[in-house]
Amino acid sequence: MPLQTLTDATFARRTRRAPALILLSSGSDKLRSDFKTAFVKAADEEAGILFAQVEPDNNPQLCERFAYQNKALLIGLYRGEALVRRSRPWSSDLPDFIQQLHAAREADDPPAKPIKKAKPKRKPLSKPMDVSDATFEKEAIAASQDLPVLVDFWAEWCGPCRQVAPILEKLAAEYAGQIRIVKVDTDANPGLSQAFQIRSIPTIAMFKAGQLIFMQPGALPEASFRDLIKQALALEAPAVGAPAS
Repeated sequence: MPLQTLTDATFARRTRRAPALILLSSGSDKLRSDFKTAFVKAADEEAGILFAQVEPDNNPQLCERFAYQNKALLIGLYRGEALVRRSRPWSSDLPDFIQQLHAAREADDPPAKPIKKAKPKRKPLSKPMDVSDATFEKEAIAASQDLPVLVDFWAEWCGPCRQVAPILEKLAAEYAGQIRIVKVDTDANPGLSQAFQIRSIPTIAMFKAGQLIFMQPGALPEASFRDLIKQALALEAPAVGAPAS
């Protein structure tokens, strides 16, 4: 089918069941011309997958949901969940993304009339969880719909990261069931490092209700972590930006 255009208002309805390849691109974010040509061609030729573009300037909710950072971003979704993502995609990424979406649909094989099931509760985390490019959407962004999620971007060689680690271990146990703490090894997960423009580690981020509400580089002291957690728990309407000190 031809390339579609989605907005904050139409996104959930159009992507609820169908496999979808979503391109967030403003036209000024250096999208590769060969990719755009291949994307439009695949939309015309590929059956069973929704190909759509989102204009970031007019759709702030989707930008926050997918952590759009002013660089062209390709998201592969199935039943509303992001399976794969790539910042500044190449045309060579398309066959792999398409294959993964077809595989997800074939493995799922839902009944004609899906039975609504109660949403399973996530198991409380009593220690930080390691997440990757592949699991970040599920374990951080989607999980923040239930509980605030604190993200530690770190690396093995980073001295300040080692200072932060025992503090996060302590807080994960203390606030189990109230927040989740996850860790991203920036060396092992370049996709996330690029998507969030991580230039200094550790960098600490906080998500709530699917939105990024805090992001700051540097090794915070325990008292600052506690303030951040308390503010995230008390926050009713997430808004992008750092909590007040």
